[in-house]
Amino acid sequence: MKHLLTFILAVVTLPAFAQTKLVGKDAKFVLVIHGGAGSVARNNMTPDKEKAYTEGLQRALTVGYNILVRGGSSVDAVQACIMVLEDDSLFNAGKGAVMTHEGRCELDASIMDGKTLKAGAVAGVTTVRNPICAARAVMDNSKHVMMAGRGAELFAEQNHCSIVDNSYFHTERSRRALEGAIRADSLNEIKQKKSVNDPENRDHKYGTVGAVALDAQGNLAAATSTGGMTNKRFGRIGDSPIIGAGTYADNNTCAISCTGWGEYFIRLGMAKAVADRIELKGMKLDDAAKEMILTKLPALGGDGGLIGVDKEGNITMPFNTSGMYRAYIKSTGEKEILMYRD
Repeated sequence: MKHLLTFILAVVTLPAFAQTKLVGKDAKFVLVIHGGAGSVARNNMTPDKEKAYTEGLQRALTVGYNILVRGGSSVDAVQACIMVLEDDSLFNAGKGAVMTHEGRCELDASIMDGKTLKAGAVAGVTTVRNPICAARAVMDNSKHVMMAGRGAELFAEQNHCSIVDNSYFHTERSRRALEGAIRADSLNEIKQKKSVNDPENRDHKYGTVGAVALDAQGNLAAATSTGGMTNKRFGRIGDSPIIGAGTYADNNTCAISCTGWGEYFIRLGMAKAVADRIELKGMKLDDAAKEMILTKLPALGGDGGLIGVDKEGNITMPFNTSGMYRAYIKSTGEKEILMYRD
């Protein structure tokens, strides 16, 4: 863990996408990241804000790329990407996470190694600066897959994860979002009966972050991190830390990271459902992902998106919202950073 952190600090300062490749010229690797799906529209974006999001995605992409181009593992690459995004207050993960009804931040994260099918996850942590580091520690240093709450925080501290006060995660934007959600919640109290479709259960800007990668050795990995939903109550947990729902990786099929209305992604077992369609129905990655995101998800009333890469290096980035922060880089040098539907 300490070695990876040192390596991240070193590569993040290198020129973006250096042309000198240290893996064999025929080696193939792919990295895909997302910064959340939701109300991401051109008419809501200023030039400065668009530039900031673009630069944030590129910083994460650069760190992951520099690991892969040096023959590093897909697991290290996705963790490194997530850490950069967790430290960027623009995204709803780590610094800048949205607030619960009580005005604090509760964070979730997961990671999975497609070579071994090992996985680690943490849920409801409040003091771990980079929850993805805690998830990696669970995967590597325990016999468990998921830890939650105070126990997960103690385990993270014992495994040299950075511990902070909960106020570290707070931003003015998160405070304003919580105030607006509470006002909307008060208006809904006149209803006699509430359903899962009420505004209090939905966040129109899903800032969850994720990364998937295929490394030069042919191994897949996926990772996801989130601050959850604004104004959430009762220790609500979404799909992000749930292996098979928000995150999944298997060398035989694909690596998937999801972002969206978590309750629906859990009910659909979204990430594993994509992998199963590839393995059991012989579908292509893009077809399987689009069936789940564009057909199955909205049929239930949910929305969001996902990113994926398969064992051949094919990628997919479908979403059924107005936009999704997303980017990819391939060993060939092909790269895109995208936000909007059009």
